[in-house]
Order: sequence, then C-alpha cells, then structure tokens
Amino acid sequence: MKKNVLYSLMLLFLFISCSKKDDGTQLPYDYSQEQQVDLTELLAKAEWKKKEVSAGVVWKYFQFTQIFESKQYVNIFEIDLSKGFQIEIPYVMSGFLKTSDAAAAKDALVAFNGSYFNTTSGGSTVFLKYGGQIINQTINGFNSYRENGALVLSNAGQPRIVTKPSAGWSSLTEPIALAGGPLLISEGKQLTQLEVVFNQNRHPRTAVGVTADNKMIVVVVDGRSSQSQGLTIPQLSELMAALGCTNALNLDGGGSSTAWVKDEGVVNFPSDNGKFDHEGERGVATVFTVKNKQ
Repeated sequence: MKKNVLYSLMLLFLFISCSKKDDGTQLPYDYSQEQQVDLTELLAKAEWKKKEVSAGVVWKYFQFTQIFESKQYVNIFEIDLSKGFQIEIPYVMSGFLKTSDAAAAKDALVAFNGSYFNTTSGGSTVFLKYGGQIINQTINGFNSYRENGALVLSNAGQPRIVTKPSAGWSSLTEPIALAGGPLLISEGKQLTQLEVVFNQNRHPRTAVGVTADNKMIVVVVDGRSSQSQGLTIPQLSELMAALGCTNALNLDGGGSSTAWVKDEGVVNFPSDNGKFDHEGERGVATVFTVKNKQ
C-alpha cells in the first residue's frame, strides 16, 4: 500500500514538473544543434500568413518548427512610414494598461507593448517623454543595458531609434521618447551584448526596428512554451538584422510581449497566464499604437 502511494506521488511530481517545463520561465534546448540554413533565406522561404491591415501596414505570422534550434511562433508588423501613420504611446503613471485596451481606445490599426514598468504599482521605470514633457526618468539602480536605447518620434511623428546620449535622456530634443534595451542594432551594426542571464536566456521578446527603405518593423516572439521557446537577446538581434533593420531596440518581453491587430484582437500568445492561448495578456505601463492620421 505504501509503495502504491509513493508511486502515485512520484507520478504526480513528474506531471507537475513536465507542466512547469512546458509553460515555465525557460525550456531547455540543445545548444549543440546548429542552424544549417541561412536565416535570411529561412525567413524568405517561410509560408507566412499575411493580412494587409491598412494600406502600408502588413501583419504576418508563422510558426517555425526549426529556427534558432527550436520551435518559434513569430508575429511581425511591417509599417511603411512613407504613408504617414500616427504613432502614439498611451501610458499610465501608476496601475496598469493592457495593450488591447489602449489600442481600442486609440482606434489603432496595430499595437504592441512598450517598455519596462513597476510590476507592483505600475508606471514606467524607464525614461518617458511625451508631448514635449518629461513624464518619467529612469529609476535609480535600473540596469543600464536595459535602457541604453530609445524609440523617439520627431515633431513630424517619424520614429527613430537612438543610443542614449552622453548627456543623458533629458538632452533629447524630440518631443516623444521611450527608453528600452538592450539596443540591438545601431547604424547597421549588431552590437555585442553583455553575458548576463537577461540576455542569454530564451524568453518571449518584443522588438522594434527601422529599415533603410523607411519601414518600421515590429517583432513579437512568443516563449515559455513547448510551442514557442523564445529567443535570447543575441538571437533577437540576428532576427532583426535578417529582417533588414539598420537600427533596432529590444522592449519589455516575458509576459508583457503582446501584439494586437484591429478586428483580430491579441494575435500572439502572451505567456502571463502560463498557457499557449490569446488570454494571457499582462497589463503594462506603456503601449505603442499605430493608426491612420486624422
């Protein structure tokens, strides 16, 4: 009888362990495998499912069975900046704002999560400037490599990714800016990343980049699931470069990573509920929305 009870407990432990492995913070993978196909070629040959959300805004997605030695579910927004879209950053000073709620309120075409925030009380933990006013400075003690870049918007609303100025974020002249990091690509060069856990572990990731032909590329890679393991920061950098980005920035990831499309809702699989579905959206502090100019 005791042996049967012990055996049952062992089975229960293994079941729970396997469940956690499928939906936990990071799944193990085989580092010895090497990707044989060129990444740019792999992306080009993928049978992307595509939708033109509006003239100049394309949403595409695909689940790779083998990319970066693993299975990955990838959503991409390609935004033609020559079409003059309006990019905004809805934010909250405290509490939390869901990407989907911000997108609906702004009547957006597409939306994606912004940068880092206080997971207890809400509000941004990195530099935010909006409407010419500094809303928030990066909090003391914040990891510098996670706020060494920013997406800024000019007076004309054109996005640009910049390196943190030597004089600090307050020296920026653009009216809108949100810091993030690590900075992945600068002036066509992939940057060397620190060998720290944040960079080296696979997680859901959100990144934004700009290309030489005036497009904004947004990538949301799901993770923490057997259906999509997520990427390291160097892998994310490689992906953004293969997509043609000359400058690119990592934003908040993990359970925050969210991609939203008009008439579709949340289109990725946010991991905050530990399930591979569309219901695990996390409230954040800042959101990027893109819509037609009024």
